[in-house]
Amino acid sequence: MSQAATSAGAPGEFRMSSILMPLIAIILGCFMVILDSTAMNVALSKLVVDFHTQLPTLEWTVTGYMLATAAVIPLAGWLSDRFGAKNVFLVSVVLFTIGSALCATPNSTEWLIIFRIIQGLGGGFVMPVAMAYVYRLSPPHKIGAVMGVLGIPILFAPAIGPIVSGYLVEYQSWRWIFLINIPVGLFSVLFGLWKLPKIGKKQVAGFDLPGMILGPLAFAALSFGVSEGAHSWTSSKTIAGLIIGGLALLGFIFVELRARTPLLELRVFKSMDFSLAIVAQWIVQFAMFGAIFLMPQFLQQARGFGALDTGLTLFPQALASACIMPLGGYLFDRIGVRWLVVIGLSLVSGAIFQYTHVDLSTEGKDLLLPLIMAGCGMGLMMMPLNSHLVSKAPRDLVSRVTSLTNAMQQVVSSLSVAAVVTILTARLKSLADGNPPASGATEADTAKHLLTLAPKAFGYTFSVMLVVAVCGIAIGFLLRRGRKPSADEAPSAASERSVEGLHMG
Repeated sequence: MSQAATSAGAPGEFRMSSILMPLIAIILGCFMVILDSTAMNVALSKLVVDFHTQLPTLEWTVTGYMLATAAVIPLAGWLSDRFGAKNVFLVSVVLFTIGSALCATPNSTEWLIIFRIIQGLGGGFVMPVAMAYVYRLSPPHKIGAVMGVLGIPILFAPAIGPIVSGYLVEYQSWRWIFLINIPVGLFSVLFGLWKLPKIGKKQVAGFDLPGMILGPLAFAALSFGVSEGAHSWTSSKTIAGLIIGGLALLGFIFVELRARTPLLELRVFKSMDFSLAIVAQWIVQFAMFGAIFLMPQFLQQARGFGALDTGLTLFPQALASACIMPLGGYLFDRIGVRWLVVIGLSLVSGAIFQYTHVDLSTEGKDLLLPLIMAGCGMGLMMMPLNSHLVSKAPRDLVSRVTSLTNAMQQVVSSLSVAAVVTILTARLKSLADGNPPASGATEADTAKHLLTLAPKAFGYTFSVMLVVAVCGIAIGFLLRRGRKPSADEAPSAASERSVEGLHMG
């Protein structure tokens, strides 16, 4: 321990290798969870055939997972403080791995939905706990660099997911989408037991029971409502989800602001820097997930690409994100978040601008430059924004803040997908009404006619996203760096970590 403390106490001597082993365990768990969240979409059409059921029924395998994830995220911070981050992280990975094994076994839709919910209950804890864990592992003056390493799976996994799942569904079996999680999960748990340091538990005074009821209900209901909005904003499911979620959220805010030990620390919104940064994060999340969702739809629906070809076409974006992510963390430690957000969103905006010009002749090579631009922009700003947000919170509230930001990101991601689907559908209908097919056209002729209109609808939807991204650039200029953690401050933080056993000899 003395050696660890000495090493930690010399901030100038910090090396990434000193926390590499714990990072591997954390990154493996994060990568597994994020990869699986995107892989399921590709398998739905195959499951319709295998289970002899309808797509709306099978969509609950995705919706159930999302609702379970949204429900448990608010609890992550409190559980980490109460039982220790290491215990919560490892238990959540174990639960996700067990859920994955179960998901590979059923021959009925009902059991698959149940097992996916078990997966979601485990997966929902992983990201907020991992982010808080990594933040506590990092010296104050190296937070950006370390968080940048964690960010690689966050942006790499969603893009590589369709490639892996497309190949498995097309050439192997959909069950392998879940089976591949088992060795990854086991390795993450075993490695975590061996190398993850213990973060000291906190004496959590009180039990915020109203918050524990209203928080999960609010975020799960809102996520459900906005995801159902992708089908119809006037349906009973959408309206019920939004009303229940909205009322629960209002009650949750009221309870949390009065609680002595709130489940989520909402008082951080008193900081203008934090509030501006989280609005910028929502815009980045909206633009990023909207583009990640919309481009595959264009390639598959308008251009007729298969799942595997779509994944391979989009792979340069994931590769660019993975390469730039560590650079974004490195620059954050030196120049702060403002210019990273401005430059990053400018690159994403430039990519989206090129997406607005897609047509039926667009090929994969035509998208190479904008995909690389989008990947670089996302890699440059995504984790610096997260680092900036947690740096604006008191160090002892980091776990509560990461739960807050992850819970809101879940809702914003659902809203992004629902919004772009709504805009795309409405624009396609408008174009079809204004350009009807020739009289006497067959059903096949009508389908071909709609296909010729699809690129215009996609281009319009991308133009709306472009406006949102440009608004984010304007907010980025308002972000302030704040006081830069100096090397002289690190010893006190290092002493805290050494007492809690965060560094090992």
